[in-house]
Amino acid sequence: MKVKFILSLIFMSTLVFSCKDDNKEKEVAEAETSAESDFDYNVEEFADIKILRYQIPGFEDLTLKEQKLVYYLTQAGLSGRDIMWDQNYRHNLEIRDALENIYANYSGDKEASDWKGFETYMKRVWFSNGIHHHYSNDKIKPEFSKEYLDTLLAETKTELTGEPYEVIFNDKDAKKVNLDPNKGLLKGSAINFYGPDVTAAEVEAFYKKKSSPNKDKPLSYGLNSTLVKENGKLVEKVWKSGGLYGDAIDQIVVWLEKAKAVAENEAQGNALGLLIKYYQTGDLQTWDDYNVAWVEATEGNIDYINSFIEVYNDPLGYRGSYENIVQIKDFEMSKKMKVLEDNVQWFEDNSPLMPEHKKKSVVGVTYKTVMVAGEAGDASPSTPIGVNLPNANWIRAAHGSKSVSLGNIIEAYNNAGSTGVLQEFANDEEEIALEEEYGQNADKLHTALHEVVGHASGQLNPGVGETKETLKNYASTMEEGRADLVGLYYLMDPKIQELGLTDDWKKTGKAAYDGYIRNGLMTQLRRLNIGDDVEESHMRNRQWVSAWVYEKGKEEGVIEKVTRDGKTYFDIKNYERLRELFGELLKETQRIKSEGDFNAAKNLVENYGVKVDQAIHKEVLDRNAQFNSPPYSGFVNPVLVPEMDDNNEIKSIKVTQPKDFASQMMDYTKNFHFLKKEEKVAETVE
Repeated sequence: MKVKFILSLIFMSTLVFSCKDDNKEKEVAEAETSAESDFDYNVEEFADIKILRYQIPGFEDLTLKEQKLVYYLTQAGLSGRDIMWDQNYRHNLEIRDALENIYANYSGDKEASDWKGFETYMKRVWFSNGIHHHYSNDKIKPEFSKEYLDTLLAETKTELTGEPYEVIFNDKDAKKVNLDPNKGLLKGSAINFYGPDVTAAEVEAFYKKKSSPNKDKPLSYGLNSTLVKENGKLVEKVWKSGGLYGDAIDQIVVWLEKAKAVAENEAQGNALGLLIKYYQTGDLQTWDDYNVAWVEATEGNIDYINSFIEVYNDPLGYRGSYENIVQIKDFEMSKKMKVLEDNVQWFEDNSPLMPEHKKKSVVGVTYKTVMVAGEAGDASPSTPIGVNLPNANWIRAAHGSKSVSLGNIIEAYNNAGSTGVLQEFANDEEEIALEEEYGQNADKLHTALHEVVGHASGQLNPGVGETKETLKNYASTMEEGRADLVGLYYLMDPKIQELGLTDDWKKTGKAAYDGYIRNGLMTQLRRLNIGDDVEESHMRNRQWVSAWVYEKGKEEGVIEKVTRDGKTYFDIKNYERLRELFGELLKETQRIKSEGDFNAAKNLVENYGVKVDQAIHKEVLDRNAQFNSPPYSGFVNPVLVPEMDDNNEIKSIKVTQPKDFASQMMDYTKNFHFLKKEEKVAETVE
């Protein structure tokens, strides 16, 4: 699972399904750019996007062998970039090729408003890895006419016809991921994981027939394939060498082989070998073997995430989006946060869960703060700030998990600038002061607790299937909400001060609770258009958690809705009782997961997490209009440049920064474009 830090400047966290917070949002305390460095974190802004850059502290301290490992792993990740584009939508690669050809070859008036609109559209498509918005999942609307596109196509001799051309302007495939069952989970989703004539009921029936060799170790059926109909029969097109996406996967394997040759230790090398085997065969048992080897390979300075992992983009929760993150260990911060790893059993034993839902022994949890050296696929340009893997419940229970916080990404967000959002939406000066003094640390602790304790906690009842089977389209938001609740419950516990993680647990907890409620009930609505429901899983979980505790504590006055000068605020009056309510909701959320109670999950999410108070929403948008900072942020990646000796061997690797966002995107296409329209062939597996 992942936690994403997405700004305005807004800080979000989230992540077990690998956890991509994809997003726990919270206003970042007003951060000032460090006076100790002249590094410019800001690249550019367009539409609703801010592009940032990050540094790689400690890279120069690595040995040459370690630097080579980092380089090979980043090249492997970028080699699979096209996969994510095609997964997001079946016409994305063809559309991207056409738009980039125009961008590279147009020689007309580049000061005209139409061209500026084309440039913005091009950049938005790059940022989202396709024509659907990276967060809302809505199709991106171009700020130019069809006639102008025709002119650009003609003047640059670019071919784009048929559905790929028409879909840019029409209303078809309007939503990448639809979570409203009334619209058809697959019919209403443009995501390219299923054939256009495949229904959710057929998918469920198809996988119900699958039987794992060991029922206690269920295979991740559907994780690495596209499910289509051929001659009226459902078949899987597996993503592997010689199969679907084979040309890109072969390039990934080339670089992984190089990485394996410079592995830091035997365990790391063995894990890389299993990952290579998985890519070559597509075998899901090998995937499990790899995950066990990877989670147990805890020594070394370098680690990575690579393959088809997060299932958020599949409305049915089966298929993993391609993702890559390469990491260098931050030794100082990892040592400081190790106390969570060492005390994870204490948190489990003292949680408000039903006794039968607690793990008797939480094993193998490792937590590190890392420095990102490169990202690709689902992690780029919009990146998580924390990750917890693997996703399989049985592997986590038997072998543990790895949790990481992406330290240099968080640092870049914090140093990119400030906004007045906190001052606008906080209820009073005390709330602002708490956020400014304790907010950033509270966010870091919540992310850590979410990842290390939250995703590792609790257990399924005997005989209950995986959550994607029991909770279905509500599985992702329920899991993220559950992990959030674990973090919230312990953020106001003396234990975190006893462990040396804060100098004042009460103030840390208050800052965390203020920010969570403020965001869950108000500020995250800045991301929605008037009339929209909440659809993104992390936004849903923040709303249903906040709305539930607000309603349940209403009679007791736990949270007061304040109207002052025509503006709405939420003022927490009883933090201790709010903590108890978070605990009660955590207990119920774990029960729902442990028992596989679909109806309870549906009622919780639909009643509290989907519908928006339209008056509040309009007010939030009106109040937010004064701020110029875009609500979403993402990154260009540093560029690792090898210097070769006379024998064509790498003798050093230099870290450079790209000129701008467009140049990096065009360079990626030049160097890592391995999937072509005519090459999308694949063998099928029944």
